[in-house]
Amino acid sequence: MVTRLDTLLAQAGTRHDQITGALVAPLHFSTTYQHPEFGHSTGYDYTRTKNPTRATLEETLALIESGQFALATASGMAAIVLAFDILPVGTKIVACRDLYGGSYRWFDEQQKQGRFSFSYANNEKEMLALINSTTDLVYLETPTNPMMVEFDIEKIVNKAQACGAKVFVDNTFYSPIYQKPLELGADLVIHSATKYLAGHNDVLAGAVIVRDEELYQRLLHQLNTSGAVLSPFDSYLVMRGLKTLSVRMERITYNAKKVVAMLKKHPSVQTATYPGRGGMISFKVSDETIIPKFLNQLKVITFAESLGGVESLITYPATQTHHDIPEEVRATYGLTNDLLRLSVGIEDVRDLIEDIEQAFITD
Repeated sequence: MVTRLDTLLAQAGTRHDQITGALVAPLHFSTTYQHPEFGHSTGYDYTRTKNPTRATLEETLALIESGQFALATASGMAAIVLAFDILPVGTKIVACRDLYGGSYRWFDEQQKQGRFSFSYANNEKEMLALINSTTDLVYLETPTNPMMVEFDIEKIVNKAQACGAKVFVDNTFYSPIYQKPLELGADLVIHSATKYLAGHNDVLAGAVIVRDEELYQRLLHQLNTSGAVLSPFDSYLVMRGLKTLSVRMERITYNAKKVVAMLKKHPSVQTATYPGRGGMISFKVSDETIIPKFLNQLKVITFAESLGGVESLITYPATQTHHDIPEEVRATYGLTNDLLRLSVGIEDVRDLIEDIEQAFITD
């Protein structure tokens, strides 16, 4: 049995077509499947419930995250909503304060409706202090988006388990290349597979991975009921992306280290934060009034939302990804209007550095 991650990724979807021996997993577009005879099924009945192409992707997702079961969803937000939809009304949740804006928006709506109760922590110390016997769930992004705050998953899990709480981890930024939360005791892993897993800015997808079968069955029932499943073609695209995940992350990390070293020395940059792995950097400029001109002058790096693709993208969280978080809330944890978020791609790093340097020229 192959268990080494690079091999699992490179061979995603292979050896699944026993009839033709096709190397690439076939695309199954059919929405319905013929029953061999009354009372019998091939295991596939209706594609919302189960699709052969999606099932192949889900098998790979479970393997690479050291899980037993995976579900592929129509987007990263669909994955988050699915994970929380199985929780009872009144669930008390401790979450990191620095969150993707879409996650915050949905969490805020649930709290206003009285469905869930959220307590927020700015850092690991605050989170450990908040977890107690009344806590039902701990929710983590690590590193966080966009402030790059890291949490010790194992330490959080130990405290949560001692208090009878479960732990859900969004592993989008690090991917299983740099972090496997299930191996550290987490109960559930979420991905916006749109990002590093697919890696080419051409597919919208999400994933939920677990080890516990009872938890999986509840998720499966809810996904079949809600219908937010990933299409066969999008499942194929994510599988194609997974094949190069390891080599992409290696190159992206190499590039990011070079870029952050330059940013930390640049006179127009106040601070630059990089957790040391992956491609995500946040930095604050010395004068926020230069941001529009800086963004407009970039020639190689693209000013656009999203992250995790082969192309480098830069985002202004205050007006894009985190606009729905009130400014006064953002300010409490450092997400101020002078901050930019950079997703480093696989380009020649010299071109990325030169592009940033020329964009900072104000004359």
